[in-house]
Amino acid sequence: MFLNFNKVNRSDVQKYYSSNTVIEHYIEATQEVGLWKSESIIFSKSFADKSESLLELGCGTGRISFGLEKLGYQKITASDFSKKMILHARKLSRSLKSKINFHRQDATKLSYKDESFDGVIFGFNGLMQIPGKQNRENAIIEAFRVLRPGGNFIFTAHDRSLPKWKKFWANEQKRWREEKQDPSLLEFGDRFEETSRGKLYLHVPSVSELRIDLQRCGFSVVGDFLRSKIADEDIKTQKYSDECRFWICRKPS
Repeated sequence: MFLNFNKVNRSDVQKYYSSNTVIEHYIEATQEVGLWKSESIIFSKSFADKSESLLELGCGTGRISFGLEKLGYQKITASDFSKKMILHARKLSRSLKSKINFHRQDATKLSYKDESFDGVIFGFNGLMQIPGKQNRENAIIEAFRVLRPGGNFIFTAHDRSLPKWKKFWANEQKRWREEKQDPSLLEFGDRFEETSRGKLYLHVPSVSELRIDLQRCGFSVVGDFLRSKIADEDIKTQKYSDECRFWICRKPS
């Protein structure tokens, strides 16, 4: 999908998430998995008042938002950059008689007013599937802008420091030093993952890198936790996802 002589860009990522095989994968996860155990724990603790207004960014076909509604949250807005994802989310919403508002939005330039939401969520690695450091930072800035003071911003990301990836990233670092990296990548930490649905772009940050970015955007980091330390996920959840780190960030009051 991505040609080596072109730098990966948001248009490439949007094409991936508009493909029928990827959308079918997301619909399956929405219908068969729902909220992970770890997500239920984190969201319930971080958003204790179920009448709070929540915004989900990168919602796909609604897996997290429908799960939140099942938990009793009453004011949910969900958005995604992919028009096709939103169309399928709305279709599922009608069949479930859901009250969730689904909108097509660019997370790097949201149309919502300042301080519109009590909480913001960016689900499974969605933030890290935005190519370009400045674009990801713009998305963090936008989450900060639409969040009310004292509100929490929660997202997940992979972790470059995990032992199982140590050798991979050591080799990548050597390639970048020698300028032998994949020329379509933008920065160290970027990678492509070959999947049965195509070539998936992902930026894998370090913990220190993310802490600096979040604090520069105004957030205070409440905590960061590996998913495996929060809950033992069932086989279905593991089929559609893998280890990641939860980040809980707060907009100062």
